[in-house]
Amino acid sequence: MLIRAFLVLCLSAVPAAADCVLLLHGLARSPRSLFVLEQVLEARGKRVVNLGYPSTEETVEALAGRIEAGLAACGPGPVDVVTHSMGGILLQVWAERGANAKRIHRAVMLAPPNGGSEIVDTFRDQAWFGWMNGPAGLALGTGASDAPARLPKPKFDFAVIAGSDSLNPITSWLIPGPDDGKVSVASAKQAGMADFLVLPVTHTWMMDDPRVIVEVLAFLDRGQFEPVPGWGAALKRLAAP
Repeated sequence: MLIRAFLVLCLSAVPAAADCVLLLHGLARSPRSLFVLEQVLEARGKRVVNLGYPSTEETVEALAGRIEAGLAACGPGPVDVVTHSMGGILLQVWAERGANAKRIHRAVMLAPPNGGSEIVDTFRDQAWFGWMNGPAGLALGTGASDAPARLPKPKFDFAVIAGSDSLNPITSWLIPGPDDGKVSVASAKQAGMADFLVLPVTHTWMMDDPRVIVEVLAFLDRGQFEPVPGWGAALKRLAAP
């Protein structure tokens, strides 16, 4: 909590692009996981809708439908979106069928399993895995019938940040190539990306990292990432008037 409070106090400056920013958390998480980012955006005068949803209780399609409520809470006008993990899948599923998708100005997806998850492939037949992750979590595998394989190319301007550090060597062993402990760098990619960046962050905590936050703000504001060399440089940029 002290680290989060410190980050919130340090992060102030460049405004994002749209009047409202919709935040979509990941599987088995809550709006609290995006608290720091929410506070940073609000400090810049943005209206933020940090949408909560029962990620382990409903299907991907049902959860995607809940985005309409978040968009309505934003009010009229363009909306920027920042997603973490499964939130990026939900956004893309919703945008394909939602007439309101035209309102999306820009989006940044943090570690989205766009190519599916090998972890789901390995454990989906285990009862405990289904109990913990629900129907949406079970649909995030790499198979042709899984939700990621059916994703259309997004029609809105978007970028992806992938992580390359892991807290879990066991899950990383199941994932080919560099990964963040849950999603591989390769799996995070999606056709049509306006920008793509790999940072040495973990899946669980990447949304709190100043390097990630500064890049989210850069893309929402200017449509491209502006890589910084490290924590210190990120904090300095975020604290600049």
